[in-house]
This record gives sequence, C-alpha cells and structure tokens, in this order.
Amino acid sequence: MMCGELKIGSNIILEGKIYTLTDWQHHTQSRGAAFIRTKIKNIETGQVLEKRFSTTEYVEEAVIDRVEMQYLYNDSELYYFMNTENFEQLAMNKISVEQALPYLTENMLVTVDTCGDKIISVTPPLFVILNIVECEPGVQGDSSKAGTKPATLETGLIVRVPLFVNNGDNIKIDTRTGDYVERA
Repeated sequence: MMCGELKIGSNIILEGKIYTLTDWQHHTQSRGAAFIRTKIKNIETGQVLEKRFSTTEYVEEAVIDRVEMQYLYNDSELYYFMNTENFEQLAMNKISVEQALPYLTENMLVTVDTCGDKIISVTPPLFVILNIVECEPGVQGDSSKAGTKPATLETGLIVRVPLFVNNGDNIKIDTRTGDYVERA
C-alpha cells in the first residue's frame, strides 16, 4: 500500500510489528516532496509512535482476520479458546486477553482478531450477563432512583448497581463502558 493511500484506522506492518494509524496529516513543502506525518499505535504493546512517510513510499498492509471463538478455561498464565468452525484450540497469554478479562466466563463466544499467526485482541460481546457474588443487601423500598452501591461480579469486576440488586442476581453489563444495564 502506498503511504498516500493511508487513512486513520489503517493497519500496517513495520519492522515485523503491527500498527494502527491513529492520526494522519498531509504536509507539503515549498521545496521538496510532500510527506505524511502520522501517529501509529503498536497493537501488541499499545505504544504510540510518531512516524513520517513520503507520499510515494510503500508500506505493508496488515490483513486482520476476525474469528468467532469460544472461551474454554484458563490455567495460571494461558487462556484457552476454541474455533467454533473447525474446533481448533488456541492458547493465548494474559496480555492478549487482558482487555476482555473482566467479562469472560466459561463457554462465552468472543471475537478474536488475528494477523497471520499473531493474536491481536479478544473482544467480548457488547452485553454480557454476570452473577453478583458480593454486595450489600438491598432494603425494602429501594428503587432504581435511590442511588447505587458497589457489587463484585463472578469475574472480579466491580460495578455500581442500583440498591434493589442483591447477591446472587444476574445482571447485564455493557462491555464497552463496564456499566450496569439491567437485572437479567
């Protein structure tokens, strides 16, 4: 891909690492060739770099594949997922799964982004239903408008819930924000 064709959100490979373009500015000089000043984010580490490209320079485009997988289990460091189409199992380290960890429960279907043999990210569904394992008891007469209290969920995630929610209740969580949606 020619650098003049880059746009925000493009995925590229530089020095064997996968980057996503987060900022892009085209500059022209009174003398000399035009260039593109970019900010690129390393998908694996999250490190952001500023990089300057000539508009005629070529970079390798990273092809990202999305696969639906089922979360099976974890042992101390590895998390195991199974491809729902061919039943292949894949082990991922904690860093690859870290963003999805507060929402993962056994047998949950997730989306796994890969580039070649590298795992880029694990994305849980937009909404998940989790069980409350610890929270203060609700008092009769409490309503959703009365306020909130902290609740610890089965995955260890702590969220603010209405006062009428109790231990053992299942609740719906928005994985984009980590907020309580409703009792399930």
